[in-house]
Amino acid sequence: MKYCSSTFVTQSYYPIMLDALITSKTRLKLLIKFFVSASNTGYLRGIAEEFDESTNSIRKELNQLTEAGFLEKKQDQKKVVYRANIDHPLFSPVQKLIHSFLGIDKVVEQVLERAGDVKQVILIGPYAQGLESSKVDIVVQGDALDKEYLKQLAEKTSKIINKKISMQFGNEVSGAHIVVYQKQLSVKEVRPRR
Repeated sequence: MKYCSSTFVTQSYYPIMLDALITSKTRLKLLIKFFVSASNTGYLRGIAEEFDESTNSIRKELNQLTEAGFLEKKQDQKKVVYRANIDHPLFSPVQKLIHSFLGIDKVVEQVLERAGDVKQVILIGPYAQGLESSKVDIVVQGDALDKEYLKQLAEKTSKIINKKISMQFGNEVSGAHIVVYQKQLSVKEVRPRR
């Protein structure tokens, strides 16, 4: 029997298969949604629509993750808003695991730095359904996007993460999807013009 120290195990030899570790696809999608970016928030009906799933299955998983301390909830008018509990002792390791699983941490950081006025970065396709895939499908929405830069970035990042990155721009998203970044509106943008 051959033993292997975990020090020598790398992602390129043993890809992280979160879908094998976390058998609930709904739970996996929730972990991706909330841990890919600590600023991501969501409420029951919105998440159900985003994931294209029933509110009952979402509610069950939200309750379990909240009871375990991974998520925190806050009443906001008539909605209960959920977000990752950044004070949980396992927040950083889980977030790193999600980033490694997706391979998009580098992509999102670079997109936000140089791509124009990015409003949203949305994960679609198999990963948005909680499934492992050799392809990462991303929709970038915003104004004055540098599409050539984004296409070059997708090509370079594909080589680094060993997954094909398919990037679309400004498309309407339907079906299962996960918003991995959403620009926070400033007070100026929220106030109606007079």
